[in-house]
Amino acid sequence: MGTDPEPRPVRRRSPLPYGLLVPATVALTLALGYPLVRQVVLSFQDFGLAQQFGRPPEWVGLDNYRELVQDPYLWKVVLRSVVFCLVNAGLTAFIGLAAALLMTLMSKVIRVTVQVGLLLAWAMPVVASMTVWEFLFDTQYGIINWLLTHLGLDFDNHPWLLHQTSFFGVATVIVVWMSVPFVAFTMYAALTQVPEELIESSELDGAAALQRFRHIVLPTIRPVLYVVLLLQIIWDLRVFTQIYNLQKAGGVTRQTNLLGTFIYRQGVGGGHFGLAAAAAMFMLALAIVMTAPYVRVMLKQERED
Repeated sequence: MGTDPEPRPVRRRSPLPYGLLVPATVALTLALGYPLVRQVVLSFQDFGLAQQFGRPPEWVGLDNYRELVQDPYLWKVVLRSVVFCLVNAGLTAFIGLAAALLMTLMSKVIRVTVQVGLLLAWAMPVVASMTVWEFLFDTQYGIINWLLTHLGLDFDNHPWLLHQTSFFGVATVIVVWMSVPFVAFTMYAALTQVPEELIESSELDGAAALQRFRHIVLPTIRPVLYVVLLLQIIWDLRVFTQIYNLQKAGGVTRQTNLLGTFIYRQGVGGGHFGLAAAAAMFMLALAIVMTAPYVRVMLKQERED
């Protein structure tokens, strides 16, 4: 008769890792949870300038949301924000990936020089860089107008910020320029993880560069690309500083408002803080809707891996 196998000892999980997570969890809950709860409560209240001087806020329920939904201007701002977000996120991902691919082909000296330039552009304070960009596109003294005029184009004293299309063209250039370094560095790090033996084997099999990128490189870096796109959509949807500074420099506010500046002008500018809080919650819901497909794909790929 065979002997019964000895039962495996049950490994007890140490509570130490969970205990170490408690301080960070509490800090995040206080830092993120309280403002979110306060924002939700504020969105159900009539909170204006009088409440800042001590008058108790009035509970209005869904009136702020109802007023937003019934405002045709809000839907114009939402459409404008979504289009601006998708265009900028797509351009940033494409240019950043192209820059990362080019860096893999550069010599070490040139690659380090390019990376230093990208790092300086990324580290430059937003307000300082906006001052430079506003000077470049200045109507009378801007270098862009001067250069285009000397190339034979009719751009003498062209008011870039007074027209909606050219305003968002300038804003797109600035936002993409500020975001490309992050994407380029992230994608370059992902490209360094592509197995070189697979690339060499595909070259020996006669695969062209485009085929190697499509069947080997892209599947390898796809998880990182999804994360980059997810972050870019979130960042570009809530862009504020660039649009606000361009509006101050001469842009037509009502025709160029995005959700960030719309919320700011409802709250700080107009004193309707309850309405601004409702608009902020609306933007949060919109961000969740827009990023949900990417999150679903990322989770599906993680389960497959």
